[in-house]
Amino acid sequence: MKTRQTGFTLVEIAIVLVIIGLLLGGVLKGQELINSAKVKNFANDFRTIPLFIYGYQDKYKALPGDDKLATDHLGATATLATTPDKKQGNGVIDGAWNSSANTEETYLFWQHVRLAGFAPGPTDTKNPDYIPKNADGGIIGITSGVNPPIKDLRGTYIVCSEGILGRFAKQLDTMMDDGNTATGSMMAMSNQSANQTTSQTAITSTGTSPTLNEADSYTVCLAF
Repeated sequence: MKTRQTGFTLVEIAIVLVIIGLLLGGVLKGQELINSAKVKNFANDFRTIPLFIYGYQDKYKALPGDDKLATDHLGATATLATTPDKKQGNGVIDGAWNSSANTEETYLFWQHVRLAGFAPGPTDTKNPDYIPKNADGGIIGITSGVNPPIKDLRGTYIVCSEGILGRFAKQLDTMMDDGNTATGSMMAMSNQSANQTTSQTAITSTGTSPTLNEADSYTVCLAF
């Protein structure tokens, strides 16, 4: 008696391969959409912060964080900066972009724009979510262009966003600047500890040293 051998036909195998290909394509396309949305979120952070400044200036004729009449403008819950001493109201948002001191203007910037109704988020400076974060969980900060976080980055104000992967940093720069993370109004640098006091060298995406690695994370700064 003959035994009948069973197995997949070429047509069945071809169908399975097509289905696997479609599934892989869907996964890759989905990941691409997620990454694209993340880059757009990063870009939106950089675009909205200038609006906070201009809105506050238009309403109170002062800079958030630097406002020496913040309690008059925003109420008793507003905190007045005391560092640097007697510099409030001088038209400069003093302090490190990633300051964690609730006496510095750059740190109090967020409280002032939130109390003024321009930005969402907690106004209690001790709240663990007080410092805003980007789509990858890195902190976002602002400082004046007097002492730029990155050498050769020029602007009245500078916004920095930490912990951005190199490939996203390059996409951001292409979207918002000149496509080179070491030139123009947007640059990348190594991630920092709190209260950066010295300027860093920009990291380029064009192949010269130091070179941006797509898999590593960086701090991206935009001057305006």
